[in-house]
Amino acid sequence: MSDHVDGPRSIATAEVTLVEASDVQAIVLRPRPRPYRGEYVILRIGDARQGREMLRRILPHVAPADEWWVPSLPGWLGIGFTFEGLKALGRAAGISGQFPDRIQARHGGARRDPARLRCQRAGKLGTSVWHARTCTSPWRSTPETMQDLQRVSGARAQGACRAPADLGRLSDAVRRTAGGAQPLRLQGWPAQPHVEGSGPAHAGSEAPIKAGEFILGYPDENGETAQAPVPQELRHNGTFVAFRKFHMDVAAFRRYLRAQASSPEEEELIAAKMVGRWRSGAPLALAPDRDEPELGADPTRNNAFSYADDMKGLKCPFSAHIRRVNPRDALKDEVVAVNLHHFLRRGTNYGPPLPEGVLEDDGAERGGVFLLIGAHLQRQFEFMQSQWATDGNFISHGTEQDPLIGNNDGDGDFTIPARPARRRLHGLPRFVTVRGGEYCFIPGLRALRWLAALGSSSA
Repeated sequence: MSDHVDGPRSIATAEVTLVEASDVQAIVLRPRPRPYRGEYVILRIGDARQGREMLRRILPHVAPADEWWVPSLPGWLGIGFTFEGLKALGRAAGISGQFPDRIQARHGGARRDPARLRCQRAGKLGTSVWHARTCTSPWRSTPETMQDLQRVSGARAQGACRAPADLGRLSDAVRRTAGGAQPLRLQGWPAQPHVEGSGPAHAGSEAPIKAGEFILGYPDENGETAQAPVPQELRHNGTFVAFRKFHMDVAAFRRYLRAQASSPEEEELIAAKMVGRWRSGAPLALAPDRDEPELGADPTRNNAFSYADDMKGLKCPFSAHIRRVNPRDALKDEVVAVNLHHFLRRGTNYGPPLPEGVLEDDGAERGGVFLLIGAHLQRQFEFMQSQWATDGNFISHGTEQDPLIGNNDGDGDFTIPARPARRRLHGLPRFVTVRGGEYCFIPGLRALRWLAALGSSSA
């Protein structure tokens, strides 16, 4: 590791290194428009020549972060590769050992994922989309299954458009190359860290975090700049992503609230305490007693809060989902470098909403697909998942886990601080189950062109 910023393309001004947004994929730095429609597509790379030709055809649709909504495009794509996909493009030589083992592993993170990864067996999916059908058995990490999956998921593309017609045109362009797709809809945005040097801070954002925490080629919070993977043409302005597909048992969540509450109003309060926000998105830190829809709808205010005046958790419980996954300043008196554990999140829902008031599951698949982006996923996404979400010791709650995404199996607890006495809920079931996951590399725009131009002699 070194303090040297690799390559002359990074522009340093005082203590801030400006991110070369024209070379970073928009999916990394920019939120998608509202409203929008999107699809995730899995593309198979059969051989190096076919893969490079596929990439050349897709490249015009991949938007840069500086002009991420280009008028000439009906929509935009983001594209990432599994390690096997990069090898299939002809980059087997020189990169083995240069990527994090999470990226190189053939099991896609299954054995390291504390969330008991489950998914549809890959089998003969070929070039079709990763369907959201009901899974009846765990993803068993057999060599055969993993090899099938890796052959299928050589590249993964995500498209976003404002209108269904635009989505159709963009999807057709991708399908003419390879693959299939599944409609998705926007997931409510969590608070996002502001990447230093990437442009003006969005309203309500916290202090900026060094770009090297999220993008390769820039100094990180430790003052270090990643020197791998090599070569620099592949590394610069790229990043890593943990791809996760979650099934959400909405009916079970509603039944649990009904069993714990004596009125609809109390159901709403308990739900807000578990999430850390009201249904509108208004945070408990700013609206502790009742929902404030205007606050929830105001992006300049709904993320502009801290826990400095709530160190006893009387407004937002210590175990509330949003406080666990982003403690903000709640750990300021602890020996915790919170800025080392941030990552960027891009989330989308799939499946039809469960009708309001329905308490029994209707059998439909519904949940979320998330891209969890960072340059150091082991101490970012994986740390959050294994420590902040599933370990209660850092908040003096013993074995208590995140009430929404924790591994609760009917024996989970959730503590709501209150005066004169706290309330503790028991018997939390599992509300969220991981259906599938993979680790990928998201190259910069120049790196994509470099990969597309490789000759067969590079294989």
